[in-house]
Amino acid sequence: MKLVFATHNDHKLKEVQQLLPASIQLLSLKDIECFDEIPETGENLQENAKIKADYVTQTYGLNCFSDDTGLLVDALNGAPGVYSARYAGEQKNAKDNMQKLLQELEGKNNRNAHFKTVVHLNLNGESFAFDGIVEGIITEELHGAGGFGYDPIFKPNGYNNTFGELPAETKNAISHRGRAIQKLVDFLKKSTT
Repeated sequence: MKLVFATHNDHKLKEVQQLLPASIQLLSLKDIECFDEIPETGENLQENAKIKADYVTQTYGLNCFSDDTGLLVDALNGAPGVYSARYAGEQKNAKDNMQKLLQELEGKNNRNAHFKTVVHLNLNGESFAFDGIVEGIITEELHGAGGFGYDPIFKPNGYNNTFGELPAETKNAISHRGRAIQKLVDFLKKSTT
């Protein structure tokens, strides 16, 4: 089965490829020669994931899935949330985003946060949604160079290391995206047998 993952993010693509069974041929936006910056104008993660998947399905006529992920910090009333990728500005710079978040949490004792990923799948004319959540805390400084985005400052509950320090296999097994993609994979396995 061929399936487009509506992302320009090579880190995300690699992470998701490691989770999908070999029976699914994953295509990127690059593979289908879609170089458009698909606008994320939704008011929440669900809407943004749907917008991206619908754009590919309607424009290219292909089965597609898309995700949107947010980091929701308790002390900031759920910010950065839907604006996680562009928290410090439209340049979407991970270091700038982390610096801004750490500055806003200075002096705050409550550092609880969770990552949430919503996956929207368009398959053979039908739509499906899957989500994944992982709880944790925001550290006071960066730890580790692995992963991407906010990984160096997010320590999942039950672990002594940030996502930036954990091996990719461990992170994928417990992460928000890993959990949402696993639900997608389970669904695809059932629908292709």
